[in-house]
Amino acid sequence: MRIGTGFDVHQLAEGYKLILGGIEIPHSKGCVGHSDADVLIHAVCDALLGALALGDIGQHFPDTSEDYKGIDSRILLKKVNELVSKQGYEISNIDSTLALQKPKIKPYIQQMRAELAKVLSLDKNQVSVKATTTEKLGFEGREEGVSAQAVCLLQEIKAQT
Repeated sequence: MRIGTGFDVHQLAEGYKLILGGIEIPHSKGCVGHSDADVLIHAVCDALLGALALGDIGQHFPDTSEDYKGIDSRILLKKVNELVSKQGYEISNIDSTLALQKPKIKPYIQQMRAELAKVLSLDKNQVSVKATTTEKLGFEGREEGVSAQAVCLLQEIKAQT
């Protein structure tokens, strides 16, 4: 078994879409980034890559490449999951936490879990998404940005006999 952790941060600004866990959430601000800036998916990607010592999302999908400009982060997650499979592992579970003051995320959590599970070909019960405010402290509390943390457990795929 292998454990990995991931962390990501994106600035919030007007004029951008707020996409978290592959879901567009109505809000006056969105995440700024080279891709669609889905901070949750980026943290999950880093957790999966880290579990197998394969570097981080920036190494695999550099923000200097036009190939990834504006890309849907679900595509990146699918590619990372393919790397996990090629290494002989499968995802046992993912646990993640979003930190942002606004908007409230609770109404979207089940949809995010379902979307992540679909992209990763998992059962929804293998994917946890939680959200918290920072009690108006820090950049998240000032509504300047969003952060996400993720942890994953991978297990080696048993050969069929």
